[in-house]
Amino acid sequence: MTSPVSEPTVVGILVGSESDRERMQAALDLLDEQGVGYEFEVRSAHRTRDAVAEYAKTARDRGLRVLICGAGLSAALPGVVASHTDLPVIGVPLRSSLSVLDGLDALLAISQMPPGVPVATVGVDNARNAAALALRILSA
Repeated sequence: MTSPVSEPTVVGILVGSESDRERMQAALDLLDEQGVGYEFEVRSAHRTRDAVAEYAKTARDRGLRVLICGAGLSAALPGVVASHTDLPVIGVPLRSSLSVLDGLDALLAISQMPPGVPVATVGVDNARNAAALALRILSA
């Protein structure tokens, strides 16, 4: 899915499951409000890892400048994406009905990347802040 605006697509938004779309909607809404073009993709770091790697490796060639990844539970998606690109990656920890820690597990996983794999992290279920940070990165 790409944004309805006519501007070039510069933000990539990735989630591991279609069920994550609702919690990421605030990011889509803010980017729409600001007229920033984006693409929204569902690719799982665990179930479709080759597709995630391909997405990240080709993001810059497709004109993307910032990537936002929403992830719950083990929250591997932002780190996997960051390991395959030099673009800024923003992780959105998502709550999950399967989580015993109500999103804290995802927050800790995303914020504790190893050296050399930077991922910015916003608050749990705070996709709007991820889009706001992406807008600031784009304006820098």
